[in-house]
Amino acid sequence: MTDTMPGGRRLPVVAVVGRPNVGKSSLVNRILGRREAIVESTPGVTRDRGGFSAEWAGRRFEVVDTGGLEAGTDGLEARAGEQAYVAIDVADVIMLVVDAAAGVLEDDLIVADVLRRSGKPLLVAANKVDDARDEPGVAAFYRLGLGDPMGVSALHGRGSGDLLDSLTRLLGSQGDVSARDEWASAAIVGRPNVGKSSILNAVLGDERAIVDAVPGTTRDPVDSHVAMPDGRLLRIIDTAGMRRRVEIKEPLEYFSWVRSRATLGRVDVALLVIDAATGVTSHDQRLAEEIVRSGRACVVAVNKWDLAVPDTADRLRLEQDMAERLRFLDWAVMVRTSALTRRGIARLLPALDEAIASHRRRLSTGALNRFISAAQERSPHPRTGGRSVRILYSVQASVSPPTVVLFTTARLESGYLRYIENRLREHEPFRGSPIVTQVRRRPARRR
Repeated sequence: MTDTMPGGRRLPVVAVVGRPNVGKSSLVNRILGRREAIVESTPGVTRDRGGFSAEWAGRRFEVVDTGGLEAGTDGLEARAGEQAYVAIDVADVIMLVVDAAAGVLEDDLIVADVLRRSGKPLLVAANKVDDARDEPGVAAFYRLGLGDPMGVSALHGRGSGDLLDSLTRLLGSQGDVSARDEWASAAIVGRPNVGKSSILNAVLGDERAIVDAVPGTTRDPVDSHVAMPDGRLLRIIDTAGMRRRVEIKEPLEYFSWVRSRATLGRVDVALLVIDAATGVTSHDQRLAEEIVRSGRACVVAVNKWDLAVPDTADRLRLEQDMAERLRFLDWAVMVRTSALTRRGIARLLPALDEAIASHRRRLSTGALNRFISAAQERSPHPRTGGRSVRILYSVQASVSPPTVVLFTTARLESGYLRYIENRLREHEPFRGSPIVTQVRRRPARRR
């Protein structure tokens, strides 16, 4: 699925393709102006089609970073190549990245032949032209027969402006920035190999992310967009499996983990994927705690429900065990799913919608204070030091997450704060969203 704009217009797609280790991900980061795609000297780091929204000279477009194209590969590398061919098929403009330092190789000629047959507008970016001494090597790529090659340096930014100017000319009037940005964003998080990429593909109805039984297949966060029934645009990010830090042995895994945590901190809602076959593990609990600390809304997808125990009583015990282990996340919406059979997949988007709406909900000050007053009358705070403790005034200070500030005569016990939150959720469900309560103690009056 490609990106779409409100009103049904599709955001144009620019596919960045080429041999492994020519600097495709580095060039994508240069175009975006930020580090999104993981860059590593090891060939084959990028496996999925990673889509990122970019803008240049009044044009918005989706940049798709692809796995390396090369002959004679198998396994994950071959599947990464398949994803690159899918990106070529859906692209409006194709950017072929070659290595100016290495010159024209046989794989470059094979890729160029494939691109010529696509009939799509093409750009050739000869990367690693870091200074004027490297420019003569650019001319060798006329041999590809794809037009004028452009020398660039993804590392230093040399020539990137001219490259983007040429790109926007090929885009024409597509991608006008007058269109609204996406309505909200969601991150799919979970342990490795619980089915996050399968969930993404099932929601999108498209093989956007590579699915493989080998844990850690996804390394980059993969951005995709889906239009809600009313036309709003939701960005969904499939993150790398978040292992415990002590289990991370390779630098590449570490950066994937860091990127996943950073992604969680900048989205509206987290879709926490749990494996029904194993239930809630201690690692799942730590991920749930990370979601709570980040203040994100949350939907829990219990995936592989078709593989759960078939006995009704055993399934009930499994659900009770999951609820107990995730008791600090009892406000989250839980959906039983199976990416394989598509059970429950249709309920995920409505659940995300509800959680985001709760995360952004604001109560009026008058209504909030009436509720707080009624809650205190129903169950006053225990006396402290022989004195009564009262909540004098309350206000919702912010949203995302909803944050309620309580002005009191003394410190409130944690149990009473939970009572206030529970009564608030009875009044306003806030399903799928945490509620943050802050206490401001009134200073003692001067004599």
